[in-house]
This record gives sequence, C-alpha cells and structure tokens, in this order.
Amino acid sequence: MTVQQTAFDAAERRMWGGRADAYAGSFARLCAHTVPHLLDAAAVGAGTRVLDVGTGTGAVAAAACERGARVTAIDAEPGMVALARRAAPAAEVHTAVLPSLPFADGAFDAAVANFVLNHVGRPRDALAELRRVVRPGGRIGLTIWCAPGAPGQELLGRAMEAAGAVRPAHLAPLAAEDDFPRTPDGLTGLLDAAGLRGPTSSTLAWDHRAAPDEWWSGPAAGVASIGQLLVSQPAPVRAEARRHYDLLCREYLGDDGRLVLPHRALLATARR
Repeated sequence: MTVQQTAFDAAERRMWGGRADAYAGSFARLCAHTVPHLLDAAAVGAGTRVLDVGTGTGAVAAAACERGARVTAIDAEPGMVALARRAAPAAEVHTAVLPSLPFADGAFDAAVANFVLNHVGRPRDALAELRRVVRPGGRIGLTIWCAPGAPGQELLGRAMEAAGAVRPAHLAPLAAEDDFPRTPDGLTGLLDAAGLRGPTSSTLAWDHRAAPDEWWSGPAAGVASIGQLLVSQPAPVRAEARRHYDLLCREYLGDDGRLVLPHRALLATARR
C-alpha cells in the first residue's frame, strides 16, 4: 500500500536522519531491554520467518538470529540499516518505511516492532500493513511507551520544562484522529481496529541504569523528540536545561554514581 507521508512522519525523518550512532550510544540499551519479551510474545524460534520492523541498531534482529529464526529487518534510516547489518550479519536488512513495505502478502510467520508504532504518523495503517505481510494465523508483536510514563521517563522532560524550553514548529504532533490512548486497553483497541485477532497487552516495568553523561548525550545530539526540543533552543536555554538536569539527576543516582531510571512500556501481541 502507498500512503501519503504526514507532517508527523516528516518530523520523524528529520529527527532520526544521521543520528544512528548517537542513538546507539544513548537510548539503544534502554530499548533493547524488551527484546526477549517481544520475541517470546511473537513465538519467534528456530525456523520462524520473522520481519523486524524499525530494527534500529539491530538488537531484535540479532536476538532472533540467535534463536535460529530466518530474519528480515528494515529501518527507514540508512545509518540504522548499516548498524543492524553489523549487529545481525545473518539477517537480510533493508531500507524501507512503514506503511509501505516491499514484501508479498503472507511472506512472514511473524512481525515484530520494538518501539516503532510511536514513530509513525498513521499507526492503524502501519498495523494493517504488518497484518498484510504476515501469513494467516501468524503473530504480530510490538512494544510502545505507555502514558503516563514511569518517573525515569520524565527526567529529561522535567529539565527542559524547568529551563523554559519552547517546542519548535517542526515537531509536528500526531494528528488527533490518528492518536490512541497509550494504555493496555488503548493499544489492544488499535490492534482490533486494524483487523487483528485476539489482541492482548501487558505492562513491562524495569530500572534502566546509565551514566548521567550517557543519558544526556542522546538529547545533546538531537536524538528523538526530546533531542529536537533541546537542540532547537537558544544556547542559554540549552545551558539552563543541562543545569536543571544535573540537579534532577540527584534523585536517581545509585551508589555507583549511575542513574537508576524506572521505565514502563506496553507489550502487545495479536494474530492475523
């Protein structure tokens, strides 16, 4: 299917373009936490033909290969594709963008999307496309950040708010008609609306540990919406945001000087 790009999609391409290495050095470890849960939910094992959508640095693809699956992975950002090819040399990795995938109907036994649905302008269309490329009875598994988030998810945003950061015009929000509640019921409702059978959703909770400078490095390089918010500010506001960040970090410091950041995400699965 061919779907016109939304303003939200255009903003996503801008915020991720050329930032694969910065993501790998900051937020990638956080997102990798859910990988085994996601693969279990999608019943990915030896011989499974699995599509990893939005592979990023290739953590899901690499883990699926280790299980003996036959892995195809895609990402919209060429830099991510390069990293994923190194991380998962046994996988076929391509540049492609939801919701227009270059695969035949029913080509896969399963499709997985780790923190991808929050980066597409039309989530229902994206799910419908995943449904199309999975065989009848095949599984779709996905994760997405829930709202409200856990305290660790709010640290960077609190620093920006305290500094008086103003959201830039190029950070287009998701259109109201395409949005959905980031709750278990909201996510299963979206899966159901996309024509998927038996959707279920549960909450994953964990503490992510990172050095303060590591956690700041992603936003400082413009990674994700929080990074675009930061780098679009005048220099004094950026400096003030860092000052507030350093102060707020004290709430999360462990005995080893690393941040202990509580996070929550939704894990959902359904069948075609």
